[in-house]
Amino acid sequence: MSGQERKAKGSDLFVAALENEGVDRIFGIPGEENLDLVESLRTSKIELVLTRHEQAAAFMAATHGRLTGKPGVCLSTLGPGALNLSTGAAYAHLGAMPMILITGQKPIMSSRQARFQIVDVVATMKPLTKLSRQIISASSIPTVVRDAFRVAMEERPGPVHLELPEDIAGDEVPAVPVIPVHPIEIPVAHRAALDRAAEMILAARRPLVMMGAATSRPRSTHGIASFVRRTGIPFFTTQMGKGTVPGGTNLYMGTAALSERDYVHDAIDAADLIVAIGHDPIEKPPFIMGPSGPKVIHVSYTPASVELVYFPDAEVVGDVGPSLELLADRLEGKLPQAAALLPLREEILTHIADRATEARWPPTPQRIVHDIRQVIPENGIVALDNGMYKIWFARNYRTRVANTLLLDNALATMGAGLPSAMMAAMLYPERRVLAVAGDGGFMMNSQEMETAVRLKLNLVVLVLEDNAYGMIRWKQAVDHFADYGMTFGNPDFVVYAKAYGAKGHRIESIDSFGRTLDAAFKEGGVHLVVIPIDYSENVRVLVDELRAHEKSKA
Repeated sequence: MSGQERKAKGSDLFVAALENEGVDRIFGIPGEENLDLVESLRTSKIELVLTRHEQAAAFMAATHGRLTGKPGVCLSTLGPGALNLSTGAAYAHLGAMPMILITGQKPIMSSRQARFQIVDVVATMKPLTKLSRQIISASSIPTVVRDAFRVAMEERPGPVHLELPEDIAGDEVPAVPVIPVHPIEIPVAHRAALDRAAEMILAARRPLVMMGAATSRPRSTHGIASFVRRTGIPFFTTQMGKGTVPGGTNLYMGTAALSERDYVHDAIDAADLIVAIGHDPIEKPPFIMGPSGPKVIHVSYTPASVELVYFPDAEVVGDVGPSLELLADRLEGKLPQAAALLPLREEILTHIADRATEARWPPTPQRIVHDIRQVIPENGIVALDNGMYKIWFARNYRTRVANTLLLDNALATMGAGLPSAMMAAMLYPERRVLAVAGDGGFMMNSQEMETAVRLKLNLVVLVLEDNAYGMIRWKQAVDHFADYGMTFGNPDFVVYAKAYGAKGHRIESIDSFGRTLDAAFKEGGVHLVVIPIDYSENVRVLVDELRAHEKSKA
């Protein structure tokens, strides 16, 4: 360049590195420490999606990672803004969702504002992420960003935090090229491990397969479905493993919404071998291992951590899909006992469907789940917040496509349902997307209704109203504590929705529920539907009925 070296600003290098990774959106709320980065984004191909709270931005970025396998990106300023990302970081960390968190910071070479708003965010994020680091040189930005995406996507996936100080973002340095991105293939399981697992399965008299959280990785679906089809072994799922085997196999035995005593545990207790595919012990245990229980084979991308409730007898570690294909090669046509537990299926699923069409008012959770299933197509997405209804969706909502029930059984935080649904609606505008939240969880991030309306999303938000933190209130009652400290009042949700420019609907009879949801989807735009819920079934089914069922088996 005629003797003069080309210069580039740190923030321009950062945005170029993000574009190199295929980033098309960043979610968040900038501050003055991000202004160079915001200016670089303004002239880039990346859209800055402004949210109303940093927590929601983190939930959206994490859900992007969950649904695509590629890191979502969120942005905040220093101090209070960065700390608001922490719940979303933990959500992604426990849920194995690849994500990049970018936070600002005061200049590190000198600061005219002393320690105003300064918190050690790098140290704060370390236990909540796979990697947390401060960028101290503009020239290192392309390398640091490439490494951050590599770490976020490697098994086990998760969040990575990068702090970009104000002076590094604004520093002009000789231009540095981006680092080329290349695919990385995960090794398949070792032959000896496959042989050992095959020998155990061939010797089993009552085998059972469990699909865990890691089976929802987009890369795994084909191999998992093929394994089930070729072996004919019935399967159940954890809460986060729902939908990972396409419909039509007639081998689904249910979902372990509870850790024990539920009807699906009839099959678990009868099994002499469980092939646990993609189980992540970060989930609430789907069953409790014990010395008299079945043997367990762990099949996953990473080795099993030994837990009090999970200590497998053998492990098949490697790329799950191809490894299962190799395992099926050793088993296909050699398992006359594969379907030994299948006769239990009809009774289990019949119990789960009990009272699903009961015309009680207010409606039961079973009826609400049933009616939602009628208006959501197979590829439609239901994003749950966290509350008592989550157990009912886990038990009763049948899924046939992976990642069509976005359920968090890891951090299990309230407030994530609406932002997660918004991300799904942005990624899949042609699908029906429903957010389901209790009145408590909805109000924790309800301000994002404005974001959804501003983005012109097609989204239906269902609020289940019981005027209480229902799950804790239920637990309080089950443990024989006094009913205290769990109830609250609510705004008029119909008026509340209209204040944001959305459509509001209050359900007055169960017969109108499904019709209202269907009409809202057909009309398009953002709709809020509020319906009361009768949680008396929590005690009748999840305590009294299951306790009686357990006694009848004894």
